[in-house]
Amino acid sequence: MKRYDYHINEYGERVQVPKDLKKLLNLQYLRLTNKTYAVGRHDLPELRCDTEILPDFIALYNHPADYHKTPNTAVAFYLYDDTFDGIEGLYNAIYYNNKRLLRKYKERFEGVKFFIAPDYSQFGDLDDIENNYRIKKARIVALWLTMELGAIVIPNITYPTIDSLWFYLNGLELCKVVAFSTMGYVDDEVEREFLIEAVKQTVDKLSLNTIVVFDICGNNDAVNRIFAYAIRKGIKIVVPDNIMKLRNSARKRGA
Repeated sequence: MKRYDYHINEYGERVQVPKDLKKLLNLQYLRLTNKTYAVGRHDLPELRCDTEILPDFIALYNHPADYHKTPNTAVAFYLYDDTFDGIEGLYNAIYYNNKRLLRKYKERFEGVKFFIAPDYSQFGDLDDIENNYRIKKARIVALWLTMELGAIVIPNITYPTIDSLWFYLNGLELCKVVAFSTMGYVDDEVEREFLIEAVKQTVDKLSLNTIVVFDICGNNDAVNRIFAYAIRKGIKIVVPDNIMKLRNSARKRGA
């Protein structure tokens, strides 16, 4: 493969000019991953999060009006994937270095201090390559939010199966803070037990100080049960408010 083009300069001389291979080969995301480390069998990009200041409200991606509800609001992506990951989604904008789209996202997120890394859905009956690619996408977006916006990004713990969780924790070894969502787990006994086991494995593998929880229940009873192992290990469980949790709390008080 030719790595150079030849051009005639202003003096009429034929000069050698390096090709932009990252652009030509659709490898522009390397400008982010080359600034961190690759960890584990599949070279997942390493993330770090050791913030002592924590979010006190979680706004969803599709509610920009809530992005600055408090000075320490975090933006999260706990939505169906097509809401934030379409053709003009943030990952594609980063992957193809689409400057128009990247400007749009910088404007959208201007002034946001915290993010929870995107929750790209993974499933046990989905092919392994797709599941692994989705966790890589979350890491790439997290790096962009950190490096380009200067935001604090809290890694979001997701997994298609408990047996694969070890891989999804690769590259988070230096994190003191991670996030979990309980949405969809509380009312399903099987899924709830999976989440409890995922919390245990995460706590045992990582040296955590804090877990930030996205929860929509009217009280924190389910959170206390699900994260009981982490609590016993001395890990702080933080459950910031969000619009759905506030609504459910209000309904519970009115019942």
